[in-house]
Amino acid sequence: MFKTITILIPAYNEEEVIYQLYSRLTKVIDSITGYNFELLFVNDGSKDNTVEILKNLGKKDRRISLVDLSRNFGKEVAMIAGLDFSVGDAVVIIDADLQDPPELIIEMIRYWEQGYDDVYAKRATRAGETWFKKWTASSFYKLLQRMSRIPIQENTGDFRLLDRRCIEALKQLRETQRYTKGMFSWIGFNKKEILFNRDSRAAGETKWNYYKLLDLAIEGITSFTTAPLRLSAMLGVFISIGAFFYMIFIITRTLIFGGSVAGYASLMTVILFLGGIQLLSLGIIGEYLGRVFNETKSRPLYFVKEYNNGKGAISEQKYMENSFSQGRI
Repeated sequence: MFKTITILIPAYNEEEVIYQLYSRLTKVIDSITGYNFELLFVNDGSKDNTVEILKNLGKKDRRISLVDLSRNFGKEVAMIAGLDFSVGDAVVIIDADLQDPPELIIEMIRYWEQGYDDVYAKRATRAGETWFKKWTASSFYKLLQRMSRIPIQENTGDFRLLDRRCIEALKQLRETQRYTKGMFSWIGFNKKEILFNRDSRAAGETKWNYYKLLDLAIEGITSFTTAPLRLSAMLGVFISIGAFFYMIFIITRTLIFGGSVAGYASLMTVILFLGGIQLLSLGIIGEYLGRVFNETKSRPLYFVKEYNNGKGAISEQKYMENSFSQGRI
């Protein structure tokens, strides 16, 4: 009996590249014998014609499945939705923009058959990105690696093949604010690295501006380390110790040489510096407290408008009944 491999593609406003993606993916999977394939698209609330294009392709190719989310929940949530609906013995996660070459799937499958559970693609080069973005990405991974006790994979994205037991492990991690790249490392299992040269987008514009990248970086840090909290505590201790010795110095000088009016500028500098440290520490605490607040609400990660697995669409009401009964959401 042939094994099934699900190729999971989160999509948000990708109408300009869907046909190119489908063409390259089908060329790859048609060249691989001995496997069944599922092309699982997760529409993350697209506002263009992405859904219509996928539905039309699904009418011609029964290998295509479509999970249409009720709104834009973000790529991280779209990926866990795809994992929830995947039926394969392994899942390949790939972006729709064709920056990750589908042809690498052949090599991923080969390593999977050798016994690796997580075959991930590491970027040797990153075409189409500014030096500033490359530098900030490299700096972030180095910082996160130093702060976390988990070996975070540097310069890797979501492009990877996951064995079914990795998928089942990830499906158990239901936190609302997700940093999936860290989760891949956290679950462990037998990993294999593949180097590749990342291309520019085939069409369209990136959905990741610097604000979203910064937000993702904060998610990564707060999800996998409490080092910022410890750092703020240590900073408070060092400043308190320094202030204590400075106080002793001022008292001693006053007793020996008499009182004097200190400079206004230096006094204001110290006050503003301490105020900044306090606000920074409160901000760090607030980030972690906000995460606790979001988790305690226990909201579902996503809602599905429609699910079509090539055998016909399932209505939202029927999907919700099945999902709650199976503990999917």
